[in-house]
Amino acid sequence: MTFWDTFLMALRAIARNTIRSVLTALGIVIGVASVIAMVHLGQAATLNVTQQIAAMGSNLLIVSPGVRRFGGGGPRVSAKPFELADAQAIARDVPDILVAPATTSRATAVFGNANYTTTITGTTNNFLEIRDWHLQSGRLFEDRETASGAAVCILGKTLVDNVYFQQDPLGTQLRLGASSCQVIGVLASKGSSMGNDQDDVVLMPLKAVQRRLAGNQDISTLYVSALVDGTTADTQAAIEALLRERRRIRDGAEDDFNVRDMQEIAQTLEATTGTLTALLGAIAAVSLLVGGIGIMNIMLVSVTERTREIGIRLAIGALAKDVLIQFLVEAIVIASLGGLLGVTFGVLGTWGLTAFMKLPFVLDVQMLLIAFGFAAGIGVIFGYVPARKAARLNPIDSLRHE
Repeated sequence: MTFWDTFLMALRAIARNTIRSVLTALGIVIGVASVIAMVHLGQAATLNVTQQIAAMGSNLLIVSPGVRRFGGGGPRVSAKPFELADAQAIARDVPDILVAPATTSRATAVFGNANYTTTITGTTNNFLEIRDWHLQSGRLFEDRETASGAAVCILGKTLVDNVYFQQDPLGTQLRLGASSCQVIGVLASKGSSMGNDQDDVVLMPLKAVQRRLAGNQDISTLYVSALVDGTTADTQAAIEALLRERRRIRDGAEDDFNVRDMQEIAQTLEATTGTLTALLGAIAAVSLLVGGIGIMNIMLVSVTERTREIGIRLAIGALAKDVLIQFLVEAIVIASLGGLLGVTFGVLGTWGLTAFMKLPFVLDVQMLLIAFGFAAGIGVIFGYVPARKAARLNPIDSLRHE
């Protein structure tokens, strides 16, 4: 008997017990679908975090005064703010970088009968280049406006939607608290990043915010972009050494400022989500083992039910290996069918969940092949024992079985 004949015989046996075969494959379906969904959701979350950090700017370093205790998760210990001279020293002494000093303030923006509380950031044009931000309309600050602290502003999309509605804001006067500014530009939307609405912002020249809103010359944050890829660690070290010298921090004393490398944060988050993905995948894979045990159980029952049939086959000349292959093929077909359905439901489930959770849809073909191959392997492993039992039956005893 050829392998093809054995294969067709196995298919006929499965077809005779369709409902039982489908229920047997259900454990594999659930296991494969769960593994695919969990792994792909983890990959989607990792990609989402990477994209959000990348949207903040390429090769970005954020320098802020003060430090956090207890490994970065505790309360911030305040320190004296930066000065404009600090930003100028970094731009002068650290090679291949762009620097944008910034200070922030909260105020209520008012136009006509509409008002909206937003964040006003005082900075320079370098801020937009460092943060990879583009204008939807209008223009950037002119050099004379930056130098004099002119009352001009560039608006984020959220503010425009909540204050201007369908009107064109360019050229209008927008009141910010007790001050006002002329709108010269509108930023292209960047969406949310790390839970924060990046479009909820107003940009003004640094001196304008310091003089009109903050009432001081402090700088709360320095945004630095390394112009050469792969140099953020060296840039960070150079900035830390320069600021320690400028802020007169003694050798061995702790920094009173913090330099955050966004690439390092992205790598940490990727490692964390990768570990969680592996854990969720391992938990979901347990259901595959349960499905395999179900296949073994049903195949053992099938061997018992078909003992007389096996005896007849052996009596008319079938070899033990033919019987073994028949039952092994039945187990593999059931497991493969479950794997195929599991892959289908896993992909559909991933698509639905990523759409619901507003995550990017990720499809790893290699993962799909591995999951299907693992399902087929389950059929081989858990189908062998019943198949071996069937092949070892004594023909005479089998024929006497009722």
